[in-house]
Amino acid sequence: MFVFILLSLALGYFVQTSNPLLSQLVSPLALYLGIGGALLAVSGMLFRKRHFTVWYDLFASSVLLAWFAYWKTQFQDDSPMFFFFPVYFAAMTAFISLAFIGPCERLDNETVGYMRRLVGHKALQPWAIMLGTLGSLELLDHYLVFPIAVTLLLLRFALDCCVERNSRKGGKS
Repeated sequence: MFVFILLSLALGYFVQTSNPLLSQLVSPLALYLGIGGALLAVSGMLFRKRHFTVWYDLFASSVLLAWFAYWKTQFQDDSPMFFFFPVYFAAMTAFISLAFIGPCERLDNETVGYMRRLVGHKALQPWAIMLGTLGSLELLDHYLVFPIAVTLLLLRFALDCCVERNSRKGGKS
């Protein structure tokens, strides 16, 4: 999720430095592009399971763009969430990549089996988490729901990556 990390860091930097590009990022065009990209990624995950890392990255980046464009107009300009949430997203994505995805090839078959069952669970399907994350954009009064939903999405991404890597190496249980 390299694009998501870069976009998160860029948003945090732009907010901190009051970059003139911010006016473009809060435009209706940015909002519609973000929602369109997110819906494309949801349909991609629903119908095409191949290259799931691209769909996750597209969704996370698009929903971050839509969140920023929509929420920045609803809250005060100096609201700290527009700096801290993107930095949190970048740090959490990097942490999950290093702590969970990196060493997942060393997992035993029993753990991989549990992970496969979690991946197959109906309530934890990526498209359902993605739609929930997209829906959380409307919850302006509950502003912590969005970062929690993105964190759940990142954890689901880690599960998918671990199961995929273990399937490729022949660690099927």
